[in-house]
Amino acid sequence: MAAKPDKAPTPEPPSEAAPKKRSKTPIIVAAVMVLEAVLVFGVVKVVGGKPKAAEAHQIEGQAEAEGLTTVEIGLVDEKFQNMQTGRVWIWDATIVLKVKQKNKDSVEKELERRKSEVKEAAAMIFRKATHAQLKEPGLDAIGRQLTALVNEVFGVDAEGRERVDRVLIPRCRGFPAD
Repeated sequence: MAAKPDKAPTPEPPSEAAPKKRSKTPIIVAAVMVLEAVLVFGVVKVVGGKPKAAEAHQIEGQAEAEGLTTVEIGLVDEKFQNMQTGRVWIWDATIVLKVKQKNKDSVEKELERRKSEVKEAAAMIFRKATHAQLKEPGLDAIGRQLTALVNEVFGVDAEGRERVDRVLIPRCRGFPAD
């Protein structure tokens, strides 16, 4: 019979009682970072000085820009009658003008001077409008007619541009009168 080979001795697992070596590198890196932060703060504090008061200056073209901002001027807030469907309908509407600040005074003066004429013309637009035009989601047809009216009434400014930028109709609600 053949001889059995001797088993090789198995290495013993390391004893758990033996202490593990810890690396000191993370501790050193953290200490260096804290020291660096303290030094940067100190240098900025010493070199930076105290805050100085800022002076406001007029921006070039600011006066012109303020003249180009827009404001809203109420044109009409009325209830208009319409009988185009064969029934009497009452349309509660608010009409507002969007004008540049530089044109505000001239538009307000002209509106005060011709207020009744403007109200009558707006009422006529609502009286002649078809029911479909008054029911449009964007009130495009009514808006175009009112824009033509205000451009005729208020005219153009010194630069040849219309004084009224846009006609807004924030409220236009209709209900049968009967």
